[in-house]
Amino acid sequence: MIYRTPAKSLGYLYLTKVSTFAALKTRGWYMSSEATKTIKLALPIIIGELAQMALHLIDAAMVGAISYKQLAAAALVLNALNIPFVFGIGITISVSQMVSMAHGRRDGNLVSHYFFNGFVLCAIAAVAISCLLVFGRNVLYHLGQDPEVVELALPFMKLMGMSLVPMLLFMTLKQFTDGLEYTRTAMLLSLIGMPINIFLNWLLIYGNLGFPRLELVGAGWATLITRTFIFLLLAFVVLKHSTFKRYILVSRSQWKLKAKTMKELLHIGIPSSLQMGMEAGAFAVSGIIIGTLGAVSQASHQIALSCASFTFMVSMGLAQAGSIRVSNAYGGHNFSLISRIGRSTLITALCYGIFCAVIFAVFRFQLPQLFNDNTEVVGLASGLLLFAAVFQISDSTQAIGAGLLRGIKDVKIPTILVAISYWVVGLPVGYLLAFHFKMGATGMWLGLITGLTLASVFLILRFLRISKRNERMSLAG
Repeated sequence: MIYRTPAKSLGYLYLTKVSTFAALKTRGWYMSSEATKTIKLALPIIIGELAQMALHLIDAAMVGAISYKQLAAAALVLNALNIPFVFGIGITISVSQMVSMAHGRRDGNLVSHYFFNGFVLCAIAAVAISCLLVFGRNVLYHLGQDPEVVELALPFMKLMGMSLVPMLLFMTLKQFTDGLEYTRTAMLLSLIGMPINIFLNWLLIYGNLGFPRLELVGAGWATLITRTFIFLLLAFVVLKHSTFKRYILVSRSQWKLKAKTMKELLHIGIPSSLQMGMEAGAFAVSGIIIGTLGAVSQASHQIALSCASFTFMVSMGLAQAGSIRVSNAYGGHNFSLISRIGRSTLITALCYGIFCAVIFAVFRFQLPQLFNDNTEVVGLASGLLLFAAVFQISDSTQAIGAGLLRGIKDVKIPTILVAISYWVVGLPVGYLLAFHFKMGATGMWLGLITGLTLASVFLILRFLRISKRNERMSLAG
C-alpha cells in the first residue's frame, strides 16, 4: 500500500522548515552581533595587554642579546614573581566586576563607592605583595637553580618587586575604566609606555649616551620607571577627565570605607586570585622544575612560554570583555543576553586558539631566534613550541570560561575545578613524565597541556549549564 502525504501536511512541513530556518538565521545573527560587540570592547583591552606583554618580550630579547644566562636569570625572576603578581591582578579584577554590575544597574553612586573601596583594597594588597618579594628574594637560593643565574637574578628581583606597586595600582584604575566599558584609556597609556621602556632599556642595559651599563639590573630600573609613569598618568586622567567626572563629584558621600563593600570585593577577588594564581603557579613551578635541568632548558622554556603568554593576552582580553558584558547583563537580570554573549565569546576563542596553533607550528624554528642565537637553546625551544601550539585552543577557551563565570559571580566552584586540573592532575603528570620517564622539559609541557584541557572542559560545561538554567528560570518566571 502506498501512503501519500496530504497537501495540508506538506504545507505544514514547509512552513515548519521555513520558520526553523528563519529562527536559526536569527539566532546566528544574534550570535554574530554579540561576538562583534565583545570583540569591539575587547580590542583596546587586548592591545593594552599585548603592549604590557611586549615589554616583557622586549626585555627578554634585549637581555638575551647579552647572554643566555642573563635570559635565564630574567626567566627565574619572572617565574618567581608570577604567582604573587597574578594574585594581585585577581584582586584588581574585583573592581571591574563590581563596577560593571553597578553600571548595569545604572547606579553611578554605587560605581564610585566600589571604585574607592576597590582602590584602597588593591593598594594594600600591592604594598604587601611588593614587601614579600623584596624582602623574601633570597628564596631564589633554595630553588636548586644555577648559582651564577641566581646571583644575576637577585638585584633584578628587588627592582621588579618594587615595580609591582605602581603596576597593580595602574591595573586597578584600568579595571575601573574597563568596567565602565571605556577600554581605550588604559590602552593608549600602555602604548605610550612601550617606547619609553625601550628607550630606557637601551640606555641602562647597554650603557648608551654615557649611562652606566647595568645589563639585567638596567632592565629592572627601566620597568620601575615606566610603570610609575603610566600609573601617575592614568590617575590624572581618571581624576580630571570629564568622562569620569560624575564618579569623582560624589566622592564626599561615596568615598567611604565599608566592611560590607570590602567583603563583596574580596568575595570576587580572592577566588579570582586563587584561580589565576593556581594557573600561573602551575607554569611558574614547571619553570622552576625545568630550571633544575640546567640553564639551557630554563632559557628554552622561557622562550616558548613567552610566545605562548603573548598570544594568551588576546584570550585574556576576550575573557575580560566577555566578563564585563556578562556582568553588566547580570546586573540588569538579562539572562538570555548572558547566554548569547557567553556562547559567541566561546566560539570566538575557539577560532582564535586554532589560528595561534597554526602560527606556532609553522614558525617554530624562527620564533626562538628572536630571543637567542644559541643553537642548543633554539633547538629545544622550537620543539617546545609544538607543545605550546597544541594547548593554544584549551588555553584560550579555559580563560573565557573562567571570565564568563566571574561575570555571573560564580567563583568558588570554578576555583576548586582549576585546582584539580592544574595541581592534582597537570603538574603531577608533568613531573612524572619529566623525571620518571626521562622526557625532561617536554614531559612538563605535556602535563601543562593535560591540566589546561581539563580546566577548559570543566569551566565551559559549568557556564553553559548555569546560563541555561538561569535562562529557563527567567522564562518560567
